[in-house]
Amino acid sequence: MPPLVKICGLSTPETVDAAIRHGATHIGLVHYEPSPRHVDLATAAALRKRAEGKVKVALLLVNASQQLTGQALATVRPDIIQFHGSETPEWLARVRQLVPAEVWKAVGLKDAGTLDRVAKYHGAADRILFDAPAQALPGGTGTRFDWSLLRGHRHAIDWGIAGGLTPDNIGQAIAETGAPLVDVSSGVESAPGIKDMDKMAAFLKAVASC
Repeated sequence: MPPLVKICGLSTPETVDAAIRHGATHIGLVHYEPSPRHVDLATAAALRKRAEGKVKVALLLVNASQQLTGQALATVRPDIIQFHGSETPEWLARVRQLVPAEVWKAVGLKDAGTLDRVAKYHGAADRILFDAPAQALPGGTGTRFDWSLLRGHRHAIDWGIAGGLTPDNIGQAIAETGAPLVDVSSGVESAPGIKDMDKMAAFLKAVASC
């Protein structure tokens, strides 16, 4: 079976519809103002409702306060809450205990030691999303990590990969890592935050052929 596919950073009804039409299993909505993919909570809630029952919807937060996290979850009601900052395992475990949503944690994969360190999220996160090491913005930078770090690794937590994935390299990424889920954002854009329908379709077609 090909991997699950999350198209992240969607911000319009048209791109949500296209992701669903071309076979995405997940979509991501970014609530983080510095990001070019930021959507306010009312927009996120409307997009989540549009996708309800068709794909799983993840809401991405970065080092959000307890108040904002609660407000975001109550307003959007996502299937998944994806933490993309320096959130602690203790905080993730608390959220996971209190809300009826999956909890994902994005982790910058810098070296083999990172794979050992993610063990601290066991029982706190439902999935680890390996991404490129943090830069000016957490995620959506188009930068990839060294896929060979994942070769043969035995994962104790469900996982996936992100970072620098494109229609041209996704086949190689899946072959090298065996990822059960792939997450793309800037790799299917014509400009930061502007999704390209043709690139989205090409990415999903490439994954389906794996």
